[in-house]
Amino acid sequence: MQKICLLGASGSVGESTLKVLRRFPTEFKLHSCSIHSNLEKAKQIITEFSPKKLVISSPNIQKDSLGKALGETQIFYGEEFLSELPTDPEVEIVVTAIVGSIGIKPTLATIRAKKKLAIANKETLVTFGPLIREELKKNKIHLVPVDSEHNALFQLLEKEDRSNVRTITLTASGGPFRKRPIQTLNSVTVEEALNHPTWKMGPKITVDSAGLINKCLEVIEAHFLFGYSYKEIEIVIHPESIVHGIIEFQDGATKLYASAPDMIFPVAHSLFYPRQTPKLLIERKPFEFGALNFEKPDLRRYPAMKLAYQCGEMGGTATGIFNAANEIAVERFLNREISFLQIPQLIAETLQQIPITYPTGLEEFLEADSLARKTAKMVFV
Repeated sequence: MQKICLLGASGSVGESTLKVLRRFPTEFKLHSCSIHSNLEKAKQIITEFSPKKLVISSPNIQKDSLGKALGETQIFYGEEFLSELPTDPEVEIVVTAIVGSIGIKPTLATIRAKKKLAIANKETLVTFGPLIREELKKNKIHLVPVDSEHNALFQLLEKEDRSNVRTITLTASGGPFRKRPIQTLNSVTVEEALNHPTWKMGPKITVDSAGLINKCLEVIEAHFLFGYSYKEIEIVIHPESIVHGIIEFQDGATKLYASAPDMIFPVAHSLFYPRQTPKLLIERKPFEFGALNFEKPDLRRYPAMKLAYQCGEMGGTATGIFNAANEIAVERFLNREISFLQIPQLIAETLQQIPITYPTGLEEFLEADSLARKTAKMVFV
């Protein structure tokens, strides 16, 4: 039985991970986990899974809100403890499902502790990609992407000759505004942006998906995960969310990965890897998929897409500034401080105000991230 550390247990990927643990109780055991602020969820997890350790990371939660222990579970309060959970000698697999670049320190701790890493924290790769790649190479660990699109590409590419692959493609649902008249997007409400047509996700990633920014971040993530240039990474709108990844060969033929839109598939694959998932997860025959549609993204509808590719080509701190500005922009949109269309505008304005640098260490990346957040909070004020 392999022991799991789950960082970000209350989010959508965290929930899917717990679902897999329930499905395979003789294969995996929840050793430790983190919750940001949902104390009720923390109690539920302790009652059901009895982890040895649980971290509540939000600075807004009063210390000892749940005491220092519940049953056999030790409880720790504070973001600083996130990096301690993966280094426990008993932990074998770490699932990083934290949202935001806050995930960098526990991710580095996991890599340096040489633990198998199942990563769903795309913002860490987007912001600190060169540093993560260097650490992975140095420590020679298994990294398996958990995001549905990257996991699909991981499986498609694993046994292919790199020279035979012409492009890799990430699919996107197009969000709730795929057909909405562009001239009405300025009046989008928070509630409308949170109404995703196919996936159930947290508020930040759902808003990102509505403007295709989530897919922009995934393009940058794919570059660091698989080593393809930005000219070789494409996005296609696929509203049914059945096909999750596509690779095109040099001769023009393509190979697709398809499944029902449920995170249980990539989570189970990442936990079992390099073994195959041994049991049926969801039965859905290909004839039940219905029609599958694909269309080219409209840059007028999704203006952040061009900006993300430009940041990727620039490299250095550009992608981290893009990510940090977006995190602040989405937070401000959810707080009803800015409009939906001001999200990409705020990102562009932040990038204009901060010079791009090319750091060699973590602190320099963190400084750029911090400066981008401070700058983004002042745009449109």
